[in-house]
Amino acid sequence: MDVVVLPQCAREISEFPLKVKEELVDAIADLKAGITLSMPFSKKMEGMGPGVFELRFRERSGVYRVIYFIKKGGAIYLVHGFQKKTNQTSKKDIEVSIQRIKRLE
Repeated sequence: MDVVVLPQCAREISEFPLKVKEELVDAIADLKAGITLSMPFSKKMEGMGPGVFELRFRERSGVYRVIYFIKKGGAIYLVHGFQKKTNQTSKKDIEVSIQRIKRLE
């Protein structure tokens, strides 16, 4: 599977701690190899549409998420990366992700 990182998402991920970036590289390699990730590493994002998931990372400095979208045809798009500040994903982060996914469809 091809993995595409949107430029905005690449900028967001560049701010992540090194440990989180290393874990993200491993997760992307698994996805690219066709391995299906599940909890606690990946979770389906209910309400954001079919094929939308989040990669989940925890590090001493906080909790980090990367929203990804599996487009029909097999390509995986990393659309939004952020540090999670509350128990629920913020409406702003959900909206940013949905808008970026809509541009891909």
